Amino acid sequence: MRQLLGTAFAATWIATISWADVPRVATDIAPIHGLVSQVMKDLGEPDLIIRPGASPHSYALRPSEARALSQADLVVWIGEGLAPWLEPSIEQLATNAHVLELLALPSTTILPYREGATFETHDHDEHDAHDDHGHDEDHKDHEGHDEHSEHAHDEHNHDEHAKHNEEHESHDAHPEHDEHAHDEHHQDEHADHDKKHDDHHGHGHSAGDPHVWLSPENAITWLSVIAEELSELDPENASKYQKNAQEGIAKIQQTKADLAPQLSNIADKSFVVFHDAYQYFEISFGVTAAGAISLGDASDPSPARIAEVRDTVRDLNVACAFREPQYNSGLVDTVLEGTEAKALILDPLGTKLELGSDFYPELLQEMGKTLIACVN
Repeated sequence: MRQLLGTAFAATWIATISWADVPRVATDIAPIHGLVSQVMKDLGEPDLIIRPGASPHSYALRPSEARALSQADLVVWIGEGLAPWLEPSIEQLATNAHVLELLALPSTTILPYREGATFETHDHDEHDAHDDHGHDEDHKDHEGHDEHSEHAHDEHNHDEHAKHNEEHESHDAHPEHDEHAHDEHHQDEHADHDKKHDDHHGHGHSAGDPHVWLSPENAITWLSVIAEELSELDPENASKYQKNAQEGIAKIQQTKADLAPQLSNIADKSFVVFHDAYQYFEISFGVTAAGAISLGDASDPSPARIAEVRDTVRDLNVACAFREPQYNSGLVDTVLEGTEAKALILDPLGTKLELGSDFYPELLQEMGKTLIACVN
């Protein structure tokens, strides 16, 4: 009996040592947590910084989330284009960590922001251009595409950046920032962030739509990059990380193959989204939003923008509008008032999904099912 207890203790001790050798990973949003979970599988579990149901565009860190950053060996996040408030926290707290900013990867496809409250005509042009570059088949034209995105952003989106900077200035006054772990330095950090934002813009890293995780092609690319990062930190488990990444790639490819024919049946249906976060998903699956009630950062829309979207709903006989669990659904009701369009919840962050290695394929499936249910 004593020998059995000793054997069990030794096995537990060895497992503990093995677990301790696995890098600690912190991720920003649930879809990225899902991709990292797939690569790590049974070797470890990443920490999630932005809790489910919260908007990544503005957030106040909890002590446990700040602690996860401070203990991380690797931080995997979308980038300051999605969560500008997180960048100074990573710099201050994750001082010993490798940082993988997905928006800054040359292999990440970044689309320019769409202009205006309605963009159906613009999107058809984007679809044609995207098809010409063979997006659905491979990513061989990333460099040309990134150059196009940066050029388009420079020519057409100076107003968007002006609004973005104004929002940062008003964001400093937000009461929730009193809860930030390093609020005493926030004003200086914010000024520094604006400079970094301009620097990123010059390099094309944050010059486009930051909702890049809704492109299955981007997710496939990132799985391999995440596996490489973890392999560098933990060479003994490199083969496992690589194997898990390939398994994750196969899952996403199969999910897309299953969804594509179903979504092709609604390619001619019009719908409106709460905020402009879905063009990566639209292009990957051949569907097109007629417009967005809010801007890409989900800031409150102007009365004129709401009126424009309402007119689009009526003029195009839009079948459906989508709410999001993170934001005020009353705006959707206002847009749909007096029309026969219905509203459902479309969640780009998968708030109700269970965290884990299957999260990302399930997110794609849920979004596809919701689109089909809403427009049919």
